[in-house]
Amino acid sequence: MTDDRHRRATMRDVAALAGVSLKTVSRVVNDEPNVTDATRAQVQRAIDALRYLPDATAANLAHAGRATHTIALLLSAVDNPFAACILRGVEAAARERHVAVFAASTEELPDVEETLVKAFASRNVDGFLITPTACDHRRIAELLGTRWPVVYLDRVPSGITADTITSNNVASATAATQHLIDAGHRRIGLLTDRLSIGTARDRRQGYEDALRQAGLELDETLIQTDVATVDDAVCAGRRLFAADNPPTAVFASRNAATIGMVRVLKQLGLSHQVGLISIDDIELSDLLDPPLTVVSQDPEGMGRLAAQRLFARLDGDDTPPVHLIIPTTLLARGSGEIPCRVTSRGQIRATIHQNTPQETPA
Repeated sequence: MTDDRHRRATMRDVAALAGVSLKTVSRVVNDEPNVTDATRAQVQRAIDALRYLPDATAANLAHAGRATHTIALLLSAVDNPFAACILRGVEAAARERHVAVFAASTEELPDVEETLVKAFASRNVDGFLITPTACDHRRIAELLGTRWPVVYLDRVPSGITADTITSNNVASATAATQHLIDAGHRRIGLLTDRLSIGTARDRRQGYEDALRQAGLELDETLIQTDVATVDDAVCAGRRLFAADNPPTAVFASRNAATIGMVRVLKQLGLSHQVGLISIDDIELSDLLDPPLTVVSQDPEGMGRLAAQRLFARLDGDDTPPVHLIIPTTLLARGSGEIPCRVTSRGQIRATIHQNTPQETPA
């Protein structure tokens, strides 16, 4: 009964394993009364053993075992512009197949990710596209088995080998940092996300690789991690430029970090003195003063390719998992080409103090 991983476990399977009636299983699944604690625990053990997921569409028996022409897309946050572009690419590919896309945010929380996987599986979606959270994804693989194909995008899942679509984050970060080095900068700040996230680790590695290749020492005081939001980036940027020996350029490794850093440089009057380069483009970046230099990813292309890979699996492709890499492009617009003008320690710091509002006694 449980060896056929292609077949979804049913309430009848749970009832047989638990040694109870189908009605009792239904009462437990729907959290109804008139079930003893011992029986409830017995049924729950059977549910866990079979990895049974309630089917929200079970009332419509005509759909049992058939394609629903729906897929689930799990993103870190659907309101992030990068994630929104991924969704657009997925929808474009799905539209060609007359497939509907259900999208949801994990908020970078593994528990939320697992809950969403269970919820969409219970609604009998045909497959999953997932931007993985920072956790071991063997649990997700066990939940879905081979019944639901999965393609991961933007990040490589931990603990498993699966179809994955990403950018080359290490190479992109190396190119971004090297671009600032080529402009004469030797003290380059880094703003990055939590290092438990694969892209953040890769981009820090690329940053360090560029410094090492240029013969520059790594200075941990120039690195700000846990930069997840624009407010985080503003605080991190102010810490960098309040230091005795601040950076002359900054590599912002994600879009929220870039927006926060643009604000800090403008507030401190340093927009034309401190070099700035970003991974991920932001809206109207070419209209900033100076225009923003970026290593531009292709999230829409990433979403389209991930969806196409998922559809290939649904069509019967059983070849080994692949890791496909979407190219990035460095767009030199102005901010990343600002030359290093610091001739003595403290010059940038003196400029900051002139442009920072001074506190006055109440």
